[in-house]
Amino acid sequence: MVTSQVDVAQVERSSNMSEIKKIVLAYSGGLDTSVIIPWLKENYNGSEVIAVCADVGQPDDFKAVEEKAYMSGADKVYIADVKKEFLENYVWPVVKAGCVYEGKYLLGTSFARPLISAKLVEIAKKEGADAICHGATGKGNDQVRFELTVKALAPEMKIIAPWRVWHIKSREDALSYAAAHDIPIAHQSTDKPYPYSMDWNIWHLSHEGADLEDPANEPQNDVYLVTTPPEKAPDMPEYVSIDFEKGVPVAVNSEKQGAVQLLTTLNEIGARNGIGIVDIVENRLVGMKSRGVYENPGGALIMYAHKELEYLCLDRATMHCKEELSGKYADLVYDGMWFSPLREALAAFVDVTQETVTGTVTLKLYKGNIISAGSVSPYSLYSEEFVTFGEDDVYNQQDAEGFINLFGLPLKMRALMLQAKKK
Repeated sequence: MVTSQVDVAQVERSSNMSEIKKIVLAYSGGLDTSVIIPWLKENYNGSEVIAVCADVGQPDDFKAVEEKAYMSGADKVYIADVKKEFLENYVWPVVKAGCVYEGKYLLGTSFARPLISAKLVEIAKKEGADAICHGATGKGNDQVRFELTVKALAPEMKIIAPWRVWHIKSREDALSYAAAHDIPIAHQSTDKPYPYSMDWNIWHLSHEGADLEDPANEPQNDVYLVTTPPEKAPDMPEYVSIDFEKGVPVAVNSEKQGAVQLLTTLNEIGARNGIGIVDIVENRLVGMKSRGVYENPGGALIMYAHKELEYLCLDRATMHCKEELSGKYADLVYDGMWFSPLREALAAFVDVTQETVTGTVTLKLYKGNIISAGSVSPYSLYSEEFVTFGEDDVYNQQDAEGFINLFGLPLKMRALMLQAKKK
């Protein structure tokens, strides 16, 4: 049996445990966060534990989650529905910025963590708590994202990270600890249990672990819980249109919808057409590479359509500068620096660029592929009159000679210098 003993000196150094009387815990209802509740009480002098579960769109039975928290020893439980706030205040800014980490990852977990952490801080202040606790491991990115947000919003708050100090090192250890403390564990069905570690919200579903830990292994179709495998998608293409206002998606197929309903609709459309599967070996902030498989059906459609509209509405210099900065913005979000001055400054820049990103993009979906099918905007910078290969009255082709002479003058001067040196 796994005991509750820890390196007390280490805990005291990091948390001043004797001063902690009330703790707010980021609670999911899973095994790890359930065993954390009695562990906190044992190691922090019977402190009051307040469990906070954020509903960011994961398909959980939140009544059952609440009951399990109480059965695990929580003194109080909050279930916070933050889906709308998640999309409007965290996802849409990233969409407008065009952020994609390392060319593939649409940041589904990354921008959910600062929201969850901000909610923990809000409730901790309301409840007069001394500390905030999370169940992220010492190997991952989430520990950084949780803790940087706390430092930014409540620098006086103590942080407890059990995985960095306790003696529980495996799922078997956690199960033994749960059994010893009468913590309810969901019974597995007779079917083989799902082997992957997941993070699920309304924007994405991630899969890690098991056979995916070897990048040589192709993901099997039973990995996917949201998206239809492309080869099983319909044999006929489906068209979908997305309307944007100042870079924010507002309607699907001409039907205005709120943020939550809009993404739900696009998730359904994308999923049935095999859209949004991403397989990436990414660079974690903590120094190692990890392999993840992501399902982003609605998110993939939104990001693709938004970029199509920018092609139409942004001038060359602004688009190229924005493309450079979007990579930095993505790194900041991935690294947990949501509440940093630089991220906020970049967001202000992005908002200015999006003033004219309004219009409608039509996409053709076919067996996992997104194909452009037309874009329109009242702010379009495209002019058929100027770009036509036919005769026109608006562009004097003779002007190009002077432009090329001036634009190429540095090249000419260098060539003349090199020729003179050879003589």
